[in-house]
Amino acid sequence: MERLRQKAQTMGIELNDSQLAKFEQYYEMLIEKNKVMNLTAITEKQDVIDKHFADSLAFIKTGIALDGKKLLDLGTGAGFPGIPLKIAFPELEVVLLDSLNKRVRFLNEVIDALGLEKITAIHGRAEDFAKQKEYREGFDLVVSRAVANLAVLSEYCIPYVAKDGYFCPYKSGDVKEELQGAKKAVHILGGEIKDIISFEIPDTDMSRTILMIKKEKATPKKYPRKAGLPSKEPIH
Repeated sequence: MERLRQKAQTMGIELNDSQLAKFEQYYEMLIEKNKVMNLTAITEKQDVIDKHFADSLAFIKTGIALDGKKLLDLGTGAGFPGIPLKIAFPELEVVLLDSLNKRVRFLNEVIDALGLEKITAIHGRAEDFAKQKEYREGFDLVVSRAVANLAVLSEYCIPYVAKDGYFCPYKSGDVKEELQGAKKAVHILGGEIKDIISFEIPDTDMSRTILMIKKEKATPKKYPRKAGLPSKEPIH
């Protein structure tokens, strides 16, 4: 995990031995569970450090302070970026949301084994929880590494963001066209694209973009629409 310590340092994040031990344990649990269920196609330790752990921590490039914030990781899968961010920033309050119960069970095993506090993993669909009062517009930050078109992802994520909070999706490759196609949706949902942060992940063939979408006004009550509609008929 010395590799991770150095990568984190280049981003201005100091990880202590206890935090690195948690990353080590997380890696081991991920690889073990991956033998019986599909959590990740990336399994080489060096690749997991670069393409999952360091990539998750690259959120810091947004310049948004994380301590004391409330963050939702939507479509978290195996826990990225939510769990690495929680390990690195213990004061961050995290909710992990995923639609597959098997994955949520794994996430809860990780949370228990690592002794993480102020973090919960919940099973459900984005469009259902977004209608619940305790979740709707209840988060300072919403992140997602889920592979979905930005217009669709915005409809699922922006309703959770509190006014003046941020939705920060992790995207790969060139996002110009996708961004253009999502501008109207972002605006209708109450957001505004404030910044586009693009970078290479060192020692990989991956380029990454993190978008900073600020919540300027409340999302109209009709969004998100019922299951399936956002992807079938994206807002544009």
